[in-house]
Amino acid sequence: MESSTFRRNAVAYMFLLPWLLGLFAFVVGPMISSLYLSFTKYDIVSPAQWIGIANFKEIFGQDMRFLKALKATFIFVFTSVPLKLAFALFVAILLNRSIRSIGLYRSVFYLPSLLGGSVAIAVVWKRIFSQDGFVNTVLGWFHIEGQIWIASPTFAIYTIVILAVWQFGSPMIIFLAGLKQIPEHLYEASSIDGATKRQQFLKITLPMLSPVIFFNLVLQTINGFMVFTQGYIITKGGPLDSTLLYTIYLYEKGFKFFQMGYASALSWILLVIVGVFTAIIFMTSKHWIYYESEGGAAK
Repeated sequence: MESSTFRRNAVAYMFLLPWLLGLFAFVVGPMISSLYLSFTKYDIVSPAQWIGIANFKEIFGQDMRFLKALKATFIFVFTSVPLKLAFALFVAILLNRSIRSIGLYRSVFYLPSLLGGSVAIAVVWKRIFSQDGFVNTVLGWFHIEGQIWIASPTFAIYTIVILAVWQFGSPMIIFLAGLKQIPEHLYEASSIDGATKRQQFLKITLPMLSPVIFFNLVLQTINGFMVFTQGYIITKGGPLDSTLLYTIYLYEKGFKFFQMGYASALSWILLVIVGVFTAIIFMTSKHWIYYESEGGAAK
């Protein structure tokens, strides 16, 4: 009996072996190396020199661009994530019906999520918000004077936010799946009782959809802190560091100034920041997530 169990386990581990090798070679190994390098002075060319917590002291005590990167990143995340989820939910509700060619509409609305993270779209977006771009052309139709949006310290970050919101397809698909799981009889019963569409949305749709909202919120928050391509291609962190997203600053330190030890320290600080915000979402979720099996908010 024990021999048979051992053979079954051995076969399972053999199938898992390629994945385990990839995990340790491309995830665990680099993470351990990065943690070590965060305590060193390393420029790729010369051997790493152990300097203890000097990198972290400089980051928190002397590096003003670190604070600018945090500010730009927080503005981006706290603006783009709520707007993206709200827009994704709005479109999902519109598409949650049986109409002709609904599959085509869903595919079209999902398309930006597939294309939005590409370099080509970032280049197009940069052109759209240029001085003679599409946005200023439309404003000109209404005799409103435009500007070079990506060159404005005030508005540049919001051009990247709009691009992030435009990529609402992934959370929209997840919302659609959640909406399909809401029992139709709840809406029918509430209609008989005289509930309005607004009341149905607030009292039925949102509570029943809260686990899906929680999932999307966690996923999009993590993704928001990791955005790089759009910001780097469109503004490269300018003007005046107003769009210096954390990942752009980390990239500059590591691959532009070859301060790999410093960049490793920045990456671990980012990991902690993402972990803290994720933990906050989890800790607060018990107050607003509704699980039907428990008859109310999560315990």
